This record gives sequence, structure tokens and C-alpha cells, in this order.
Amino acid sequence: MKNQGAKEELLRKVNDLDIEFIHLQFTDIMGVMKNVSITVDQLEKALNNKMMFDGSSIDGFVRIEESDMYLSPDLSTFTVFPWTNIHKEARLICDVYNIDGTPFEGCPRNILKKLIKEAEEIGYKMQVGPECEFFLFHTDEKGNPSLETHDDAGYFDLAPIDLGGNARNEMTMALQQMGFKIETSHHEVAPGQHEIDFKYEDALKTADNIMTFKMVVRIIAQRHGLHATFMPKPKFGISGSGMHLNMSLSTLDLKNAFYDETGDLQLSKIAYYFLGGLMKHARAFTALTNPTVNSYKRLVPGYEAPILIAWSASNRSPLIRIPAARGASTRIELRSPDPCANPYLALAATLKSGLDGIKNKIDPPDQVTSNVYEMESDEIKERGIELIPTNLHEAIKALSENEVVKGALGHHAYRRFVEAALYEWNEYSKHVSQWEIDRYLRKF
Repeated sequence: MKNQGAKEELLRKVNDLDIEFIHLQFTDIMGVMKNVSITVDQLEKALNNKMMFDGSSIDGFVRIEESDMYLSPDLSTFTVFPWTNIHKEARLICDVYNIDGTPFEGCPRNILKKLIKEAEEIGYKMQVGPECEFFLFHTDEKGNPSLETHDDAGYFDLAPIDLGGNARNEMTMALQQMGFKIETSHHEVAPGQHEIDFKYEDALKTADNIMTFKMVVRIIAQRHGLHATFMPKPKFGISGSGMHLNMSLSTLDLKNAFYDETGDLQLSKIAYYFLGGLMKHARAFTALTNPTVNSYKRLVPGYEAPILIAWSASNRSPLIRIPAARGASTRIELRSPDPCANPYLALAATLKSGLDGIKNKIDPPDQVTSNVYEMESDEIKERGIELIPTNLHEAIKALSENEVVKGALGHHAYRRFVEAALYEWNEYSKHVSQWEIDRYLRKF
């Protein structure tokens, strides 16, 4: 139940700020943000958990015969939209509940909250810092996105070569006005590719921030006549967009549980066990960190994306890197996820994997110090290094065979996620691409 005083304080704040519309936001099973807009005079009803909606209309939620659900706003997520002028608007992120008042097991936010509680029960909190990459493309005369980039800049280039700088600066300012603590903003490797990094937060706040970040980037890009996409590989022949996850655990008194001054590489046993769990379950959680057919067009050799399940403290080519910073900044960087991922499910699955490593004291294999991109297949086989799945179907199969990651999702969400992913795979498998036309039409 929400604190009555907190509800009254929010109602006063909304009145003082002259807010006219509130957007109640939540996320479906595939990571797409959904929204119910209400006028301010309906806010008290929403805060009293009386804002019903039809869950059967949302991907991965419920069947039509069990469709009544309601949204429970998280008051701590109240944020005013800085780009609205005529009518002042704000948002609240919501959890989804069943009609009987129990948390809906298919709500991605509820799933992550369940894993956060599991971690706290053994004495840990998860902290996450994402690195979200995206592309900016021109739009045509009808406002539809093209594949024409607006610059030929490269990594860390600046204006006038980086023509997206103005849009990126406005994105940064809007995010800061919404409470984000921005650390860096820069042009990425590919033409039209950008990255804005924001500060570490606890896992739930980070997942909320990722969803908000993607919304803000797309809205501000549109105001500049551009289309922002988080599609992992929109163009052949250039680097794709990733969403590296920098993860650490802290004790309940907020000390970094991964740091041990006397440990090997100054890493604690907890860090190594968490790493071991991530590596053991990496093939299974890939379906969640890389959930689309297009995700696997990025995870190929030659573009700095990881393809081998290995770790290193000295180079950036393996799946997992241990950045050099120590002390409070000690962390593990998982390099495979992409920004299509539902952040709630991706963080739930990786947290569950790491906790399994801690609970069962799973040691990781020896680190790989050489460039894994240059390894011959015989060496890879000899060292027992596994490959991450090469396509969505393979990833779904790996997920279906792993009880730990399935357990993170719960039966309902697992079943719905797999149904949606297999539908996408089957549609893709039936499609005749331009590549096939070009290659086979004249040849056979």
C-alpha cells in the first residue's frame, strides 16, 4: 500500500507545478513501453490503484478471459517532461497488478523486483551502469525513417563532422532535467552512431532509466527531424549498437562486494563466483539480452562485438571484461547485450545467473589474455571456450534448457516470451530477403 502522506504530497506537487496530463507508463514482455494518459483530475484514482486496463491487449500479458488488470504507480518515478510547453505533462512508471491485488507475474518490473529481493535476502544489492548506443538517421519528406546517416564521423569526433552533436546535446539536457546524472556523451564508431552514458544506479532504477532514456532520445531526435533507432544492426558493413552492462554487487551497508585488496586482480571471491555464474548461464540469458532476429547480425566477427564466452582483465574482445578501476568502482562489464533488450528481464536474468554462481560457488575458467577474435577454431575448442548463440532460435533453445534463467522469469513470462520470440523467428524464416534475390534469382 502507498503511504497516504506520500500520495497527498504528490498531489500537491502536481497542483503547484500546474501539471495537466499524467502518463502512466509500463513495459510489455518484449521491452516496448506502453502508456495510458490521464488528466490530472484522475490522478488520485490512479494513486488509489483503481486505474484498470485490458491486459489481453498487451504483448505477453494474459488471455482475453482473464484480462482485467490495474496499474500501480511508483511515486518515486514522478518526472516532469521538460519538452512540453502548452500543456505541462509528467509521468509515473507503474507496476502491473492482478484484480485481486497481487503482483502480476508477467510484469517485467515485478520480475526484476523479485530478483532484487532474492539478492537482498543473501545480503547484496545490484548496481548497474549501462552504455546505450543508438543511430540517428534522416527522415524522408513524409517523416518516415531512412537509412541515410547525417554524418560521416567516427569515434569521439566532434562538430562540424559530428552533425548529430546538437541533437545529442539537447538529449543530454533533457535527461538531466529529468534527474539523470550524465557521465559522458560522444559519437560512436559508425557514421550516425552515438552514445550517452549515465551514472550507476541500483538495478530497478537503472532499468527504469533505460526505458526513459530510449523514450527521450527518440522524442528529441524527432524534434530535430531525425529518427533515432536502437535496432542493433540497422546497416550492413558497419558496427552495430550494443548496451554494455557494467555490474557490481554491494553489501547492504553499500560496500563494493566485488573488491578485495588482497584478492587475485583485487577481486573478491564473490566477484569470481558472480563471474562464474554469468559465464555458466550466458548462452541461456542471451535470448533475453539479445531478443530479436537482428540482434545476431551484430554478434559476428569483425565488429568488436563478443562471440566467445570468455573473460579478461586486459582486453576488450571477450564476452566479459573487468575494467581496471578498483575500490568502489570495481565491476564486471558484460558486453553482449543490445538496446533492444527488455532491461527488466535482462537484468533479472543476469542477476539470477550471478547469484547462482555465488550460491553454488561456481569458479570461472582462466581468463583469456589474447585477442579472442584472432583465435583459431582448434585453439577455441582445445581451451573449451563456448560460443554464444548464433541466432535467435539457437538462443531460445539454450534458454529452454536452463532451469536457472527460466526460474528468473517465472513460468508465465517464460512461456509468453518464448511464444513471441518463436513467432518472430518463424516469420523471419519465411521471409525472402533482397540478399537471396540478388544471390539466387539469376544463378539457378
